[in-house]
Amino acid sequence: MAEVHLAAGTVEYQDTGGDGPVVVLLHGVAMDGSLWRNVVAPLRAEFRCVVPTLPLGGHRTPMKADADLSIPGVARLVAEFLDELDLRDVTLVMSDWGGAQALVALGRDERVGRLAITSCEAFDNFPPGLPGSNLYTSAKMPGGINVAFKLLKWKPMRRLPMTWGWMSKRPVPHEVMDAWFESLWTSAEIRRDLRKYVLGVPPKEELLAWADALRDFDRPSLVVWAAEDKVMPLAHGRKLAELLPKSELVEIADSYTLIPEDQPEQLAAHLRSWLHTGRATG
Repeated sequence: MAEVHLAAGTVEYQDTGGDGPVVVLLHGVAMDGSLWRNVVAPLRAEFRCVVPTLPLGGHRTPMKADADLSIPGVARLVAEFLDELDLRDVTLVMSDWGGAQALVALGRDERVGRLAITSCEAFDNFPPGLPGSNLYTSAKMPGGINVAFKLLKWKPMRRLPMTWGWMSKRPVPHEVMDAWFESLWTSAEIRRDLRKYVLGVPPKEELLAWADALRDFDRPSLVVWAAEDKVMPLAHGRKLAELLPKSELVEIADSYTLIPEDQPEQLAAHLRSWLHTGRATG
């Protein structure tokens, strides 16, 4: 893992290198860049894949105590990350975390040439669905984040609808999930960072304005949504595709929210086709 020092703190990232077009892939809450391991593997021969671990709970180095880790704050961190690595004409891919919509609304998308949105937070679905509501309730209670994630050491808890059971149709391998949660189990500062993020959701009006700002994104976009998603409504994916002026919509069967876990081969194939031909379906 490489690392870059940003205003909010140190961010680790994977960079496959090479001269191919740059694809930056963003994960969601209480995960790290390994979410994309099965998508990066078939893409890395043709594309330079850059995968940061965002300060959303799966990171290993705490952010600065005064870091802005609200949704807009993390969106600005992504923009700074692209600046620091001098990445240009980037294809920005997001899963679960919807904050890259704020990146567009804040006018910090100048380095983004294409936008790929897979099942994620959108409109006023922040924090999303039953798992998001459960995490938000935990974050409001003193010590609640600690208790919520300590319970996930008991592996059957991970498949409950209120935790991770509705995030992926197929269980995430326990060794992968253990790595995601390790810092939350051991570091009060990492739990502080996650709590700041979860409680940093802006008012509904601002969330809806972010989505509406996508009407002004005039570059190619791809919306890939899980047809069986129980956390991110399929209707949101269809509406996002309508808002984006140059978009294509693909619906993936037999998958919940985490398409990179449930259907990585299909997702990689759609991304490759879209990047080569402008059409995800070939």
